[in-house]
Amino acid sequence: MDNKPNRKTHTSSVVKRKYNDKTYETVRAMLPIDLVQQFKAKCEREGKSQASIIKAAIEAYLQS
Repeated sequence: MDNKPNRKTHTSSVVKRKYNDKTYETVRAMLPIDLVQQFKAKCEREGKSQASIIKAAIEAYLQS
């Protein structure tokens, strides 16, 4: 029986985090709780990510 402990590496997580830090930036907004709950519920019902909806709204705003 092999008594070597399983090595856990976090290389892929580190690489992903480094890429995301270089490629993306966070946008925060303080919104009324009711509005956020409705938004999250609709995203879940429609199977859409919150980020994709916000991204589309920002892109539409920038093109107007």
